[in-house]
Parts: sequence; C-alpha cells; structure tokens
Amino acid sequence: MATIEKIRTEIALIAQRRKNTTASEIERVVTQIGEHGHAVRSRKTTHGVLYVVGSARFSVCAHKSGSKQLKPCYVDSFLAAMIEIGMYEE
Repeated sequence: MATIEKIRTEIALIAQRRKNTTASEIERVVTQIGEHGHAVRSRKTTHGVLYVVGSARFSVCAHKSGSKQLKPCYVDSFLAAMIEIGMYEE
C-alpha cells in the first residue's frame, strides 16, 4: 500500500504532464486512495469510466483513437476532484 505522501507525489506528477497521462495511471491513483479509507466507486460508460471519490465526481474518456494518452480536459477534471477531497493543492 502506498503512503498518502506517495499518492500526493503521483498526483503532482500527473499535474505536471497533463498531455501525457494514461487512464491506467489515474485508475491506479484512485485505487490507492480507496485503500486509505476514502469511499471510491467507478462505473464503466460507453467510452470511459465515471469515478466517484468521496463527494467528488469525474470521468475519464479513453476514446481518443490511436493514442493511449488522455485529453488534458479529463486530467483537469481528475485534478479538480483531487483538490476537492484535499489530496492535491495547486
């Protein structure tokens, strides 16, 4: 299990490279947050995954053809959710 500080470091690294982040990286961070007692749920959608972490919601759409990287808008919504639950500060 990763420590809270390690999770915060991973979130900061994702924030630094918004255009080069994969859905699996975000999924890993959300799973690690769940291991530390935060309520985490996810639901598959047509083109991605909808996550609920605590009271924060965000979606990750992996439907960008020909690329494993997410669009920066999905990374931004992930970061906004992390700010809302107190795991990341700008």
